[in-house]
Amino acid sequence: MEIEGRTLTPREIVKELDKYIIGQNDAKKNVAIALRNRWRRMNVKSDIQNEIIPNNILMIGATGVGKTEIARRIAKISDAPFTKVEASKFTEVGYVGRDVESMVRDLMEQSINLVKTKKKETVKEKAEQMVEEIILDALIPPIKGNATVFKPGIENNTDGTEIEKQLTDVELNEKTRERFREKIRNKELDDRKIEVSVKTPGNSGVGMIGGGMIDEASMINLQEMIGNMMPKKTKKRKVTIEEARKILMEEESAKLIDMDEVKEEAISKAENSGIIFIDEIDKIAGKGSKGSGPDVSREGVQRDLLPIVEGSAVSTKYGVVKTDHILFIAAGAFHVAKPSDLIPELQGRFPIRVELDNLTKADFIRILKEPKNALTKQYQALFESEEVEIEFTDESIEDIAEKAFHINEEVENIGARRLHTVLSSLLNDLLYDVPDVIGANAKIVITKEMVDEKLSSLVQNRDLSQYIL
Repeated sequence: MEIEGRTLTPREIVKELDKYIIGQNDAKKNVAIALRNRWRRMNVKSDIQNEIIPNNILMIGATGVGKTEIARRIAKISDAPFTKVEASKFTEVGYVGRDVESMVRDLMEQSINLVKTKKKETVKEKAEQMVEEIILDALIPPIKGNATVFKPGIENNTDGTEIEKQLTDVELNEKTRERFREKIRNKELDDRKIEVSVKTPGNSGVGMIGGGMIDEASMINLQEMIGNMMPKKTKKRKVTIEEARKILMEEESAKLIDMDEVKEEAISKAENSGIIFIDEIDKIAGKGSKGSGPDVSREGVQRDLLPIVEGSAVSTKYGVVKTDHILFIAAGAFHVAKPSDLIPELQGRFPIRVELDNLTKADFIRILKEPKNALTKQYQALFESEEVEIEFTDESIEDIAEKAFHINEEVENIGARRLHTVLSSLLNDLLYDVPDVIGANAKIVITKEMVDEKLSSLVQNRDLSQYIL
């Protein structure tokens, strides 16, 4: 949640989200406040800090209106551990909500990776020096000893006459190494192959026979514990210096990092700044429990989610993580079920409800033009890679938006995802013809007439439309 070392304010967070998401101002505003509140709580001086719990958010809106996109962008702009899970995954056979704790373990993994990356930056300079020495040793091994030999070299005597200089093998070796060191730093030898020793983790070979005896987390911990007890094997690999630099940087950085410190910091980061996004929460909401069938399974998942959202201690391989101050953002389309179909206790844990608006034709036009990652810009970049320029007129963009909106109304409303289908149908023939028929330096202009011609059958034939996303 920082840009250039400065914490983002709620308005700045919304501004960042505006670069990629059109509309949905209410959802953006609530998410921005929730993110900023994490920072505010951490800066509260009094004892009440631990009593301030996050206001979890429930986003309600049809598919394709931007719920998941908001979550993805939050992950990028917030300097915090973030994980996204599908609530429906916990209703699979064999899960029945038993392993909902895996979302906290996933969050902890993200937190460890975040902290590790930061720590690697602090030891980068030292690690680079160590890597340089290893590569240099592989190219020009150092010589031990001090045997004197006469080598061609010239130096001036005290009276000004030139005499032959005496060099030891060690001095000559050092001079050669220094020359090669310069070449390594200038990346002149990156294509040369060298042999490096790489550590490979010992395989524990522990498997699970029969189901239900041991849960997934315990199994992973057991495998890792036995793996750590076994000796690490080293394997020799012949790679280019460029590849060796990457492999060795990972190994040398890991040696310089204190993992106990990383774990401690990562647990604190996950507990105080962590965000868990639960998608498709409507899929575990049963329409009135009848005491049998899939509704029982769904309620089981909700009951297991409840203690995690309320605040509990979850065991991970890095330590115990308390979920009291983790921010939970849930989202669902709620086409069939309603938010009130969730169990009351779980409803109460998501006090902020945000309804996302359905997208209009005007929204579609803005989606095609304004975001940094707009589909039109993506296609322009694809054509540009073939040195072909493609341009969309304003009339053609309006026509594409109108047709996408019309198909959403006629068939099934899938929101902005419909634009993928429409643009794909429009541009597929051109993408097929480049570069065989349409060569480099060509310019293609997409006009309203071209859109009408390519997409008229798509809109008119409703029997065909039902097979299109």
